[in-house]
Amino acid sequence: MAFNVMEHDMVPEHHLLSEKEADGVLAELRVGREQLPKIKSGDPAIRFLEEVVGEPIAEGRVIKVVRLSATAGVFVAYRVVVER
Repeated sequence: MAFNVMEHDMVPEHHLLSEKEADGVLAELRVGREQLPKIKSGDPAIRFLEEVVGEPIAEGRVIKVVRLSATAGVFVAYRVVVER
C-alpha cells in the first residue's frame, strides 16, 4: 500500500482475532457470526491486516475494532469479514 490507512487519526484500531478468541467473544455475547456487523474483504483496514499477517483474511473471520470515544472512553465492536 502506498499509504498506511491505519496511521490516520480517524481510523480506529483493527485486530484480527484467532478462531479461539472469536469463539470466546461470540459465546460471551451470545451471538452467531451472522449476527455481527459486516466488513468487506476489500476494506482498506482489512487489506492492511492482510499485509501484516502475510496472507488473505478468509470470509467469516472476526475483527475487533477499538474506538476511542469522548463519552464512552474505549468502545469495542466486532465485525465479521464478508466477500467484496
